[in-house]
Amino acid sequence: MNVWFYTFGCKVNQYETELLKQNFERRGHSFTDEIESAKACIINTCTVTAQSDMKLRQLIRRIRRENPDAVIALCGCHPQAHGADSEAVRDADVAVGTENKQRLPELVESFVENRCKSVEITPLQKEYPELETLIHGSSKTRGIIKIQDGCDRFCSYCIIPYARGRSRSKPLDAIASEAKILVEAGHKEIVAVGINLSDYGKGTDKTVADAAEAILQSGAIRVRLGSLEPEEMTEQVIDRLAKLHGLCPHFHLALQSGCDKTLLQMRRKYTAERYRELVDYLRLRFPDCAITTDIMIGFPGETEADFNESLEFVKSISFADAHIFPYSPRKGTPAAARADQIPEAVKAKRARIMAQAVENSRDSYLRSLIGKVLQVIFEREKSPDFHQGHSEGYQLVNVKRFTDTLFRQVHNVRIISSENGSLFGEIVQR
Repeated sequence: MNVWFYTFGCKVNQYETELLKQNFERRGHSFTDEIESAKACIINTCTVTAQSDMKLRQLIRRIRRENPDAVIALCGCHPQAHGADSEAVRDADVAVGTENKQRLPELVESFVENRCKSVEITPLQKEYPELETLIHGSSKTRGIIKIQDGCDRFCSYCIIPYARGRSRSKPLDAIASEAKILVEAGHKEIVAVGINLSDYGKGTDKTVADAAEAILQSGAIRVRLGSLEPEEMTEQVIDRLAKLHGLCPHFHLALQSGCDKTLLQMRRKYTAERYRELVDYLRLRFPDCAITTDIMIGFPGETEADFNESLEFVKSISFADAHIFPYSPRKGTPAAARADQIPEAVKAKRARIMAQAVENSRDSYLRSLIGKVLQVIFEREKSPDFHQGHSEGYQLVNVKRFTDTLFRQVHNVRIISSENGSLFGEIVQR
């Protein structure tokens, strides 16, 4: 049967959708990009924010409208966190959580045969899931490997530990073999992702540096780390990473707030000053590296003074870019029960102010790269005028089109200008 997939959320979910596709493919099913021609519609869900839940419900309604006979199957964080009583789960035909996604093809086939609704949400496991390995690459530029799952932090605003369980890590030999598959499929860059990536190896003598080294030993030209939490990043780990030739000097180090009072109430295990120390050390060991981050706006109780403290801290760090988002109450978390919620209009205003500060620092960082030579891996042709790809620091680089395609080719590019958040340059000889 024809199967249509939709993925909400992070790169971990994108990776797990690829696993789902290969499991359906093993059972003889084909894929479609059109809802109307699908026999089954698979939605890999996210529940980080209330907006993601709303978009999920909207998508279910759209599928029912455009293809009333299609099987709708949900999997992932939303069913795991909210259970069978969730509106989205009630409206679906099949639902599983994060632990038993491998059961989805069988359950969908069963529904097609007997039209009997199925909801299977099993308890979260303590060990890394077995049989969770890609057997082939994708058509994308970068390959993704999930090396870690779960989180033990239990920040006061976050529902993810309830949706993903405790921290656990993929064995190094499994990482190495999977990376080899992706490299043989043509991927030049491998992205290592996890729910709390910097927690890799917890309970052992291994760290995320060991995982990155295993990926590079597979023959990958570059390895990029996904989002990192400051708590587990140390100078010792950074020193190990600095020894790896091929590690992308791009570090997405989650901040959330630059106000110590807010960080404490969030149950984040670091101060703004400690965060600054880590950034300074990263820049010492990786000159010109790109530091990007996440910034939450409007956490309960955030006063104007708290926001301004965070704003000034963000300005002082000079981020290469940042994901700015308003706080979203998640039922069952301590922050959602607080009475001092911030009005949406106030969140929106503060978000605009923070976004302008980050845009200024981003533009300044891009200008600092003018005249430098960056290694660029080019992507599928989307622009009629430019070849486009991303540098080691994950800046979008444009080169004037001169041939049919440079897809997956690696070239050194001298940067000559920056405009509208991206760079422009010309290919140079090695």
